[in-house]
Amino acid sequence: MAILGDSAATAAIDAFGTVGTAMVTPFKDDGSIDYPAVEKVATHLVDLGNDMLVVSGTTGESPTTTDDEKIELLRVVRGVVGDRAKIIAGTGNNVTAHTLELSRRSAEAGADGILVVTPYYSKPTQPAIAAHMRAAADSVDLPVMLYDIPGRSGVPIHTETLIDLGDHPNILAVKDAKGDLFATSRVMSESSLAYYSGEDALNLPLLSIGALGVVSVAGHVCSDKLALMVKAVFDNDLNAARQISMETTGVVDALMNHMPGVISAKAALQAQGVLENRGTRMPLLPADEEQMAFVSAQLTRSGYLSE
Repeated sequence: MAILGDSAATAAIDAFGTVGTAMVTPFKDDGSIDYPAVEKVATHLVDLGNDMLVVSGTTGESPTTTDDEKIELLRVVRGVVGDRAKIIAGTGNNVTAHTLELSRRSAEAGADGILVVTPYYSKPTQPAIAAHMRAAADSVDLPVMLYDIPGRSGVPIHTETLIDLGDHPNILAVKDAKGDLFATSRVMSESSLAYYSGEDALNLPLLSIGALGVVSVAGHVCSDKLALMVKAVFDNDLNAARQISMETTGVVDALMNHMPGVISAKAALQAQGVLENRGTRMPLLPADEEQMAFVSAQLTRSGYLSE
């Protein structure tokens, strides 16, 4: 079990940090990637308290970007962030050979680690999931974070599979968006895998049972408070952590419960003046005026937008 202060936890924190955001990919009006805006968002996130940025995760609209665009995104983010944060490349998809190729290219482009999601749509068996994850971890000499999100992938990574994968030297952590706290507790108690909350509504519960950090969408707005909450849990000050968590509920609700996170995150960043364009690539559509007004009102109530 990765407990704060032990070697497994130290290795995970050294590899990934503790406060991460799965960053959006800004686009221009013509649908091309706006790389100066990418630089602005990455800088904003690090200044706000992130020590980890996930590039080309789901919130980065990775299903709609090409491999060449993903590699250029990595290079641009690395160029502007430098060593101020770990850069984790989302390389997982539902084709193993493609995952391996993208992982290798991401390593060459300067990624500090890779995030590998469960292969989606095809619903592989647990042995097949394990084989896919091991192949990805074998393909690069980088730390690997597994992404367990059955709501999107269609299948969970079972407890026994996770425990088994924990013996791979490159597989250090899990981004947990499964919503099964007892299963998570079992994996943490029976393996050295470190856990990161991948579900903003459960950030504090997951931290309280042993997660080392978060990989957030709401972090586009409230990473400052997430960092304080993580520190409070590390300091065993649950009362302070609980209060901070309550202060983030409005932002989490606005960004996670009413529309896809990428849409609400871009709306929030535009409302704050970080982004000029909240455009998305189809099949997603950007926030409409009603959604924009809702997000702006929630940010105002939460103190993240001036009236």
